[in-house]
This record gives sequence, C-alpha cells and structure tokens, in this order.
Amino acid sequence: MLTAREIVEKYIAFFEKRGHKRIANAPLVPVNDPTTLFTSSGMQPLVPYLLGEKHPQGTRLVNVQNSFRAQDVEEVGNSRHTTFFRMLGNWSLRGDYFKKEQLPWIFEFLTDKEEGLGLDPHKLYVTAFSGDKRNKILKDTESGELWKEIFKKHGIEAKKVVLENEEKAGKVGMQDGRIFYYDAQKNWWSRAGVPEKMPAGEPGGPDSEIFYEFDEVEHNPKFGKFCHPNCDCGRFFEISNSVFMEYLKQPDGSFTNLPAKNVDHGGGLERYLCAHENQSDVFKTSLLYPIIKALEQVASTSYEKHAKDMRIVVNHFASAIYIIAADVSPSNTEQGYMLRRLLRRGLDSFYALKGTDLAPIIESIVNAYKDTDPLLLEKYEHIKASILEEEESYKKARVSAQKAIDKELAKKGIRRGDDLTSVLEIPADLAFKSTASYGLGPTQLKSLGYTFDDQAFAEEMKKHQQLSRVGAEKKFRGGLADTLEKTIMGHTATHLLHQALRDVLGNQVHQSGSNITTERVRFDFNFDKKLTDEEIAKVEGIVNEKIKKNLPVHFELIPTNEAFNMGAIGLFMDTYGNKSKIYFIGGSNPHPNPLPKGEGDHGRAYSIEFCGGPHVEFTGVLKSFKIIKQENLGKNQKRLYAVVG
Repeated sequence: MLTAREIVEKYIAFFEKRGHKRIANAPLVPVNDPTTLFTSSGMQPLVPYLLGEKHPQGTRLVNVQNSFRAQDVEEVGNSRHTTFFRMLGNWSLRGDYFKKEQLPWIFEFLTDKEEGLGLDPHKLYVTAFSGDKRNKILKDTESGELWKEIFKKHGIEAKKVVLENEEKAGKVGMQDGRIFYYDAQKNWWSRAGVPEKMPAGEPGGPDSEIFYEFDEVEHNPKFGKFCHPNCDCGRFFEISNSVFMEYLKQPDGSFTNLPAKNVDHGGGLERYLCAHENQSDVFKTSLLYPIIKALEQVASTSYEKHAKDMRIVVNHFASAIYIIAADVSPSNTEQGYMLRRLLRRGLDSFYALKGTDLAPIIESIVNAYKDTDPLLLEKYEHIKASILEEEESYKKARVSAQKAIDKELAKKGIRRGDDLTSVLEIPADLAFKSTASYGLGPTQLKSLGYTFDDQAFAEEMKKHQQLSRVGAEKKFRGGLADTLEKTIMGHTATHLLHQALRDVLGNQVHQSGSNITTERVRFDFNFDKKLTDEEIAKVEGIVNEKIKKNLPVHFELIPTNEAFNMGAIGLFMDTYGNKSKIYFIGGSNPHPNPLPKGEGDHGRAYSIEFCGGPHVEFTGVLKSFKIIKQENLGKNQKRLYAVVG
C-alpha cells in the first residue's frame, strides 16, 4: 500500500514525465484572492492564468495544494467530509492540451500499478455534462466518447446513461451504466456557478468527474429509491474532477468557444487514499486512523461508539494546526475567527468524550502530517502553545459570556432561577452578539442554559455574513483594499516597513499579514515584546529616509533558488516554483549579480521580496510615513498601523 506521501510523489512524477512543471503550494491564507479567507483549491491561486495571463513556468503545471473549506465545517462528523485537505492538481493553459489528453492521463494515473494508484478500473464510474438547451450549450459528447474508448481498453463495456439531475437519478437508478450525464448543477464549472449566473466576459465549461465505488456500502433509501454516482449515501466517492474551460459568455448572454482552452484538474489526496486502501471512511485511512487511536486512548472509549465526536476532534484540530502554522492567531475577525470556531467546536467534542489532555492529540496530528509538511515539526511548540492558550481562553469566555448575557437580561428584569438550572429564553440578536464577542456557537450557548429562536439567529448570522462579504470585496492583492494610487503607495510602504523592522529588531522578523486601504496601512509580524518608542522612531526614520532618496522600484522573474540566495523575503511555508516574481526597492540593476543590500542608494537593493504587486515606480511618491498605533495580537504577534503621504 502507498502512503500519503508516496501518492503525492507519484502524482507529481506522473505529470512531470508528461511535461508539467511543479508550482508553488500557495499560502493557506491567500494574498491574491479578495473573495475568500482561505485557499480552498489548487485552482484558486491560478485564476489569473486560467483567465489568460501568461504563467512564468509555462502552460503545463502540477502541484499539491493545502486547502481549507470553511463552508464544510458543519458537514464534518460523517465518514467523508473534512475541512482541511490536500488537493493534487494539474493544468493545461492557453490551449496546450485538452480532453483527449487529460482523460486518458488521469485514468492511467488512477489505474496503473507502476506509475499510479493501481485502482481496479471496474470500481470506477464517470460523469459528463448533459448540455444546456436554454443557453444553447451542447452536450459533452466528446468526453463521453473518450470515456467509452478508455473503458473498452480495460475490457469494460461502458454504457452511457442520461440522468440529468439528482432527483431523477434517485428515481431511475444507474441502469447498468458506467458513463453518466448530469446537468449544469453537477457538471459545469465557472467562478459564478451555473451558466445563468455567469457575467459577460467570464469563461466556464463542462467538467467530468471520476467516482470510486465502495461496493460493501449499502445504499440508504433516504437519499433516493436508487443509488447513482452523485448519491450521498456513501457508496460512491468522487475522487477526481477535470474541468474543461472552453466557453466565454457574451454581453448578449450567448456562449462562444474560447480560442485557447484550459484544463483544470483536482483530486483530493485523502480521497485518493480512501480509494487506494478501499476504505470508505476517510478517518480509518492510514493517514488519520493513528490519530483516532491516540484519541481512543486519551478518551478511554472506542471510535465505533463515538465516531462523530472523534471525527470532529481529528479534523478540526488538524485544520487548526495548519492555520496556526500559517501565522494566524485565534481572534474574533476573519481567519482568526474561523480558527477560534474550529478550536472551540473541536473542544466541545473533546470534552464530550471526557477528554482532559490535548497534548497527545496535537502531537499525533503533527506526526501524521510531518512526512508531507515537515514545517509542522518546526512550529510544533508554537502550535501547541497557541491551542492550549485558546483552550484556557475558551473556558474563561464561557464564564464571561454567561455573565454578560445575564447582565443584559437583568436590565429587563429577567433573572435565572435560584437553582441556576432553569433555561432562559434570550433574543436572537443577543445570542448572536455573544457568538461574535465570545466565540460561542449556538450549541455552546444552549449548553449554558439559554434558548432562542434558531431561525432568527440564522438571520442575524446572514446579516453578518453579508457585511463580511462586502468587506471582503474591498480587499485586493497583497492585502490591498483597491487599486487606487493611495493603496498602491501603502503596498510599497509595507515592503519598506518590513525591511526596516528587520533592520531594527533583527532578521527573525517576518510579515504574517497586511491590509491596506486609502486611509491607512495595517501590518502584522512576529515579535515577542512591545516595540519601544525608540524602536518605532528608528523604524519610521529608516522608511522616511528611503522615501526621501526616491529609490526605484521594479520586479523581475527570477529562478527561485537564486532569489532566496540573494536574500529575497518570502512566505517560507510555501514550496515555490522554479521561477518567482521578485520586487526590488533600490538598485537600478540588482540582477543577476546584486551588490550587498542595505544601503539603499540607486546601485543597491534595500528591499527584495517575493510579491505579486502592484507598486509605485519610485519611493519618493510616498512623501512620508508615520506609525500611528501598535497592537498585541497574542503570543509573539504584533500589529502596526501607519499612514502614508
């Protein structure tokens, strides 16, 4: 049997042999996507290139991407869903190759015993797009015919069946089929969703999925009279999805063919492992079951008796460990809020198991993932300290939330009974306020003895999400809120600030986050104590000196190893590709043989960073720089606010 690490190595090697270049594992906390808090797929960081921008490493790409999907949090607890996973992906850009190459390749990887996973082809079933008459988009007959030929080479007569949608599929069943056609709800991809939701100018196209059958799993009729590949009963597990971006939506609502078509394929490592081990429960695979065994020992109970709570503990703490390793600290906003929510939901399940000591669970998770992510070992002590610190904070939050709610109720003359066990009904807005302020979810609030209207609470949550979405839309690459000149000035200022902090505090300082608006710059970094007034003055002085010198700013695509060797600052959790975009501040010609950086005149580079841009052309445009506020974000994390101009 292959390990998770060996599956990754085989996948990368398979596509490298076919001309693909391995690219970076993008940061789990994205810097190039304003629409989400976390990187949720391998495709997400590549959207500009799927939309036509030229990729520095060519038109055939492959990688493994750490991914987190916040929308799946409430799904965790069954045998299949996880919030954190690794996505194995390969791409064809700008029309390099298309369906007739992609489909045979991915099937070969899944079934070949030497180069791939060695899966039994008789256990594989596939889907394709049934077409969209309303939008005059044709049925994907090409994929259907390719699949028929692929199965035929393996001695399998593959019958095609049109199922259209899940409702119909549940009524008619598989009808001895092997190739199944579904509508746009299941087999169409665009950033906006189905064709009707796509704006003019957006590309999209049909996708083709591969499902693995666990024939020992009996169909559950609650999901429909008959089973089919997209049924949720657990018998079929999607393990691969190839998206064929071949259409462009026009202003009149019609669709035309893209001149250069793209392939975007993704397959979850954890799901590949399930299929390879013929294990329908992802938590019983060789990757995750050792963590379950450690949890059984700590909780003195069995997985069979408490599967749901154990799955939540394992997945939520694994997700939290990766988020903490990405330099996120628990808080009440953005990524920090999701981290806090994961930890506290995980703690609820851990306490339900009568668990008392988290340390062995944290250690077992890091040990499970260390072969593919050795950085977790390097950050182990920080990760453990952050989790245990949040556990203590959670215990205090429960007490504080109860006091705050009771205080609000007392103003209205409502008090808890003398036995302190009576259930109090509270307004939904007060319940949600407690959720936002103390990080306690609905279930946690109810465990404290409160009840409220669940529908009204959901409405409060919806309002909050809409506000958050509006805020997210204001973000921009590298933390910018928009592309106005003032925010571009602020972006360049963060590079100067980053290097100035390292000059004053030491080279152990690294950026952990930023957000830039037209009003101010916000910069997060690691440091173990509050900056003194003298240190802040020194940092300001250095930045203003570089502004006064009007240093040139430019970027170059440089071999990654060479960039690191010349001192470029990057996100060291990531695996960079062969070439990277590097921004230089100072130095008229720093590549390929830069002079030692640090002096900042026009012959030497003062700042060298991995960055996507944009930036000003000369630092003099910034005019001035002033630090206006300092905050402590928790253990070894500081935040500075500054203004430019």
